[in-house]
Amino acid sequence: MKIKYFPQTDTLHIELREADIIETRDIDENTQIDLDAQGAMCGITIEHASQRTDIPNLSFEQVAA
Repeated sequence: MKIKYFPQTDTLHIELREADIIETRDIDENTQIDLDAQGAMCGITIEHASQRTDIPNLSFEQVAA
């Protein structure tokens, strides 16, 4: 599992496992899930992450622009 935070866009991406993403579904206007060919979830994207998660206490790779 990989957790990446993009501070310029305040986006958190959690890669649950490496897989070819076949489809991305909106869960709500600020949350998307990535699905593989079998429909299994392989990633989650969270917009406005600093407001919706506990960013300071997460262990992640911060990605620069």
